[in-house]
Amino acid sequence: MKKQYVTLNLENINRVPVLQHNVSYSKSVWRYWRQLSRLQKNLIVTLIFITFFFIFYSIIFNSQRTEKNVEEPIVFNVEQNQVSPVNIDKYNEISEIDLNNIVEKKLAAMNKEQIKKKQRTKKIISLYWSKNNVDTLTARQKAVINAAKHAWTGYKKYAWGHDHLRPISLTYHDWFHLGLTIIDSLDTLYMMNLTSEFNDAKIWIENKFSFDHYSDDVNLFEVTIRILGGLLSAYHFSHDGLFLEKAADLGERLLPCFTKSPSPIPFSDINLASRIAHVPKWSPDSSTSEVTTLQLEFRDLSRCTKDSKFEEVAFNVTKHVHNLKKPYGLVPIFINPNTGQFNSDSEIKIGARGDSYYEYLLKQWLQTGKTIDFLKDDYIEAIKGITEKLVKVTPNKHFVFIGELKARSHLFSPKMDHLTCYLPGTLALGVYNGMPEEHMRLAEQLLETCYHMYADQPTFLAPEISYFNYEEKSVGPDMYVQQRDTHNLLRPEFIESLWVMYQITGDVTYQDWGWRVFQAIERYSKVANGYTSIANVLDPNNTKPKDLMESFFMSETLKYLFLLFSSNRHFLNLEKYVMNSEGHPLPIYNS
Repeated sequence: MKKQYVTLNLENINRVPVLQHNVSYSKSVWRYWRQLSRLQKNLIVTLIFITFFFIFYSIIFNSQRTEKNVEEPIVFNVEQNQVSPVNIDKYNEISEIDLNNIVEKKLAAMNKEQIKKKQRTKKIISLYWSKNNVDTLTARQKAVINAAKHAWTGYKKYAWGHDHLRPISLTYHDWFHLGLTIIDSLDTLYMMNLTSEFNDAKIWIENKFSFDHYSDDVNLFEVTIRILGGLLSAYHFSHDGLFLEKAADLGERLLPCFTKSPSPIPFSDINLASRIAHVPKWSPDSSTSEVTTLQLEFRDLSRCTKDSKFEEVAFNVTKHVHNLKKPYGLVPIFINPNTGQFNSDSEIKIGARGDSYYEYLLKQWLQTGKTIDFLKDDYIEAIKGITEKLVKVTPNKHFVFIGELKARSHLFSPKMDHLTCYLPGTLALGVYNGMPEEHMRLAEQLLETCYHMYADQPTFLAPEISYFNYEEKSVGPDMYVQQRDTHNLLRPEFIESLWVMYQITGDVTYQDWGWRVFQAIERYSKVANGYTSIANVLDPNNTKPKDLMESFFMSETLKYLFLLFSSNRHFLNLEKYVMNSEGHPLPIYNS
């Protein structure tokens, strides 16, 4: 049977054309959407999401541009201990309120986990350099920064928390188990504005650096110049109380070396946990240079903590040595803490175990505002004794060098440690501060000899020790190296003297000498994961890498190269800072 249909017209009953039109349109869109394939639907959703993302990003970007003047990166100026704009040649001040606002805005951008880790690094944020400031670095400085990054990366990857990196075997070497490289590198990282590296080091110090369960004995001198000096220098640059807190703890633990000794001369070794001090296992004596190279650090610790005991015990050593008999102002390299007397049979030299006694006479005088006259007098007398008794000249090339007086006999030996190359810089620093002018001539002559200790080797790297023929009828070269002394440990003394001489004279020759040394380091000591000392400077094809990067490479060698290559030779002003024996800047006081 055929179906029949009835049509019902409702137009006159429900006259809502607009409503009917919307319903029809909505049903039409939905119908079209359902007819689309899955791919077409996904494309439409993706386009909508991208559109909203760009709108959101545009709003945020424009908002940040309006705050550009507030968010400009700033840099801590190491010369004036103040926060200043990025141009290191112009010291326009910025208010503490503005600094705090910048810090708080940066912290607000971190997530909660980062904030927890970085709470004590607020002041370090001012380390960031702007693009314009990076452009003020010389090409040579940038090369040194890259070297520091390379050395630090290898250390962090394979030796983090240990004293030294073994960059070839990809392991570590511990001497005192104190993370020497981390603390020794702090002020170098700061000066180079390696902010991330500095913050990593600081977090390790905050969380891992502790003496409570320390079981090893340490050397008073080495821990003082490397750890105490490094912490104090980092404190002065960053003003972060963490570094002073750790320095004060260490200072307290080192005090028994002085207080338990029967004389003003401290014991050389101590256990930092038990605080038991004693003489070294190999000798009843302490090294003269070691006990007289503590005063800058302990004095600064007292000035920072306002506790005079650190300065008093260390300066008592200086006063005691001042009153001892010293022929020609020169000191034997060993002294006994039980008797307080020199071992008169020991060698007299300006190299190992004698060197920094003379350095700290001058630098203590400078640190105390040139107010302690006997320090100046002892220094002048010592330089006179060195000139009369230890300085010789070779007959052909006229190398001026400093020899030694042998143990017991005190006969002259034409042997000069690379360590002695610190003296030209010390002499020049003295002349700059009013010492006799003839000291500068000796400084220039000695520095040229030190240069030839590098330049006359096939690798352009100096041996640990050089010997000289100084007799008129001697046979052989003016300067030569014995096989047992052919190693190079990447020491800083020559570079330090170059920097001081350049800062004082402005002679770019010293920069060029330093650049040639740096190029040699890059060529013969750089390996895939750091830098290594070598055992043979005499053969470029067989340098015999020693697989060790000591902490002073970051602390001193790279730092002095960075400062030497600066276009602003007073970037770290010697009128405001004195460098300790490990290259850590400490402020000069008025008294």
